[in-house]
Amino acid sequence: MSSPSKRREMDLMKLMMSDYKVEMINDGMQEFYVEFNGPKDSPYHGGVWKIRVELPDAYPYKSPSIGFINKIYHPNVDEMSGSVCLDVINQTWSPMFDLVNVFEVFLPQLLLYPNPSDPLNGEAAALMMRDRTTYEQRVKEYCEKYAKPEDVGAAAAEEKSSDEELSEDEYAASDDEEIAGKADP
Repeated sequence: MSSPSKRREMDLMKLMMSDYKVEMINDGMQEFYVEFNGPKDSPYHGGVWKIRVELPDAYPYKSPSIGFINKIYHPNVDEMSGSVCLDVINQTWSPMFDLVNVFEVFLPQLLLYPNPSDPLNGEAAALMMRDRTTYEQRVKEYCEKYAKPEDVGAAAAEEKSSDEELSEDEYAASDDEEIAGKADP
């Protein structure tokens, strides 16, 4: 067994032993889901997200790829794809870090200290800079709507189909937002 795959196995075991719920996507230990709770003292507190983690072949020398499966309102997370803009992971990643660091340090810091000057969700970034109270209210609405513990199981079942139809309630709730790419048949 080569050392990167041994390291991958060790990091995964460490993550599972740290009481994170981990669900394997394939046998190769390169793709899996992890249940992640929003940090205390943040508007994300109480929210639970299913995070998809993909480990590159060069892990731990190359950083893992991380994405939110259920929706989150955050300047540095793309609302449609769930992909995360994490400079910490992409630029400062080092083989000294492991998967537990991602869930105990990097993701909590991302949610506690969003960076609106490097946005993936421009609307969230603009709202955060313009009106922090409304921004935090929107974050909490998303937590209520998409990040309840029971939603985490459902999120995996219907993993992100981008052409998903909005229910009437969701459609009504989103009329203050632009619905891009939705044309009537």
